[in-house]
Amino acid sequence: MKLFSFLILLLTSLVPLKTYADDVWVVAVQGGIGPAVSDFVSREIEGAQEAQAKLVVLKMDTPGGLDTSMREIIRAITTSSIPIATWVGPAGSRAASAGTYILYASHIAAMAPGTNLGAATPVSLTGSGGGKPDNPFEQEKEQPGKDESAAQDEDRDTGAQDAVKAETAMEKKVINDAAAYIVSLAKLHGRNEVWAERAVREAASLDAEEASTENVIDFLATDIDDLIRQADGRTVLINGLEQTLTLQNVAYVEREQDWRFKLLAVITNPNVAYILMLIGIYGLLLEFYNPGVGLPGVLGGICLLLAMYSLQLLPVSYAGLGLIILGIILMVAEAFSPSFGILGFGGIVAFVIGSVMLMDTEVPGYQIALPLIIGLTVTSALFTFVILSLLLKSRRKPVTTGVEMLAHDEGRVVSGFPGEGRVLVEGEIWQARCDAPLGIGQTVVIKRVDGLCLYVEAKEKE
Repeated sequence: MKLFSFLILLLTSLVPLKTYADDVWVVAVQGGIGPAVSDFVSREIEGAQEAQAKLVVLKMDTPGGLDTSMREIIRAITTSSIPIATWVGPAGSRAASAGTYILYASHIAAMAPGTNLGAATPVSLTGSGGGKPDNPFEQEKEQPGKDESAAQDEDRDTGAQDAVKAETAMEKKVINDAAAYIVSLAKLHGRNEVWAERAVREAASLDAEEASTENVIDFLATDIDDLIRQADGRTVLINGLEQTLTLQNVAYVEREQDWRFKLLAVITNPNVAYILMLIGIYGLLLEFYNPGVGLPGVLGGICLLLAMYSLQLLPVSYAGLGLIILGIILMVAEAFSPSFGILGFGGIVAFVIGSVMLMDTEVPGYQIALPLIIGLTVTSALFTFVILSLLLKSRRKPVTTGVEMLAHDEGRVVSGFPGEGRVLVEGEIWQARCDAPLGIGQTVVIKRVDGLCLYVEAKEKE
């Protein structure tokens, strides 16, 4: 027995032990940062924690994105129990606007040569009106040499000045909040706070080499292998605790974009959400005007629910949404009660203005295309004035099918009466009722139909 145990130990000692590699998850962050990207990145970070990965690398190339989506990603990074590295690469990539915040929030920040970051000034939520400076947060500077007449003109326009001051105050709130936010992120990992504030207040930008020199990032990395090599042995702060990275034997896990990301990316496109909303509204309208068909109502309900889901993820102006609905109501009212075009024209104007105002942001990629607005406006007007008019005309026509068409028709008595009896109508024998006596073969007129019983009376002689 001892000899047998010895042989087993000898054999197991000769079998090479399996070496386990440290998993490094690589997650691509490309394009505008919106609801789909934030949902995908947050789920990947959570999945990496459950899988006990050693490191998550966000491979970034973004022009920026929505503030709410950016903050969701940063929240996932700052609360992660495993280190998150953001690498801006390959060459030619950028981490502009929202990407700069994410880079600052990461435990390790690296960039490839030939990349850049910055321009983190928030886009004005109110839009840029005529006569405003290119930078909406730039304070108006006093111009020397103003004459007294110009000062008097300004005094006369006090109402306009008050409006500008109110708007400037709102912009100051936005810019101060953004500056404080990125400075707090810079403090987390000891990065350049002064330049971080400049990136917000002055829309400053840096290339990779300057960012490394000014302590905006941790180091330059030509590729992910170089990033892993330089990150090995570094000490990072995770949830207030220092942790030293050991990345000797790593295995890269490329994370692919799943079906949920692709679905969200489609339906959270403002143009798609806009089309889904209109299909939903018009589908329900068709179902209400012609009940019983089913397809318009089912399709409209599905599209409207998808549109509502996507719109609640996007920065929507409820004033614009209200104008769109008001425009559709006015155009429908024009079809019901023609007003020589007053209601219809007002509906078109409200529809167009509401469509332009619908997206309450100036972030590139999150605006509704103007050609789409024009095309759908024309389609909506034609739909309202032509289709709904035809539907209303068809509803006003007399009934030509069904039991109701028997009213005022003629028949002949088969048996019975007074009381209940039977009559022959268009080759069919029907149960009938009449309080007056009727003879067999006498002509009767149907007064009304109640279920399968006809109420008749004798036809007057001409």
